[in-house]
Amino acid sequence: MLSFLGPAVVRSDAQLLAAHVAGDRYAFEELLARHHRKLYQLARRRTRSPEDAADVIQDAMLAAHRGAPAFRHDAAVGSWLHRIVINACLDRVRRGAAQPPTAPLVDEHGVGDRTAEVDTVLVVRRALMRLPADQRAAVLTVDMHGYSVADAAALLGVAEGTVKSRCARGRARLTGLLRPDGAAAHG
Repeated sequence: MLSFLGPAVVRSDAQLLAAHVAGDRYAFEELLARHHRKLYQLARRRTRSPEDAADVIQDAMLAAHRGAPAFRHDAAVGSWLHRIVINACLDRVRRGAAQPPTAPLVDEHGVGDRTAEVDTVLVVRRALMRLPADQRAAVLTVDMHGYSVADAAALLGVAEGTVKSRCARGRARLTGLLRPDGAAAHG
């Protein structure tokens, strides 16, 4: 059978950045997907904390998104992104050094047994993992991470109505999985 679609076009990093600057909504996302793993590993090595690394990547990608029109093409795009992540790491260290040291919190009431809470978290995680990937992504993005439906749609690359229906189906399925008879706990 003949295909009339032809070979897939793979754009270079420079082409993706230029397309982003020209208004292509998906070019920057494709560029980030291509480099995310290396950039995250770099941030993780520099910050020594997964949470700080995630924050650094978010700050760096926002800076890259905003700074793309000023890119001078005198270096590879990957090197440019690398430098932005390094700068974001340095900024994070500077901000941390500028803040006064914090005193540890003193819990006057003591910490009780949290076994039931941990068990609940595990049951909910198992139930979430039983959802289809598209429903799980929608539910996590909207209900757990607090994104609006519009932002979740942009993030997931689907229409707002699709996010709403995936959330509704996912929530309905979670309700069944989390019913008191323990269906999710044993699945």
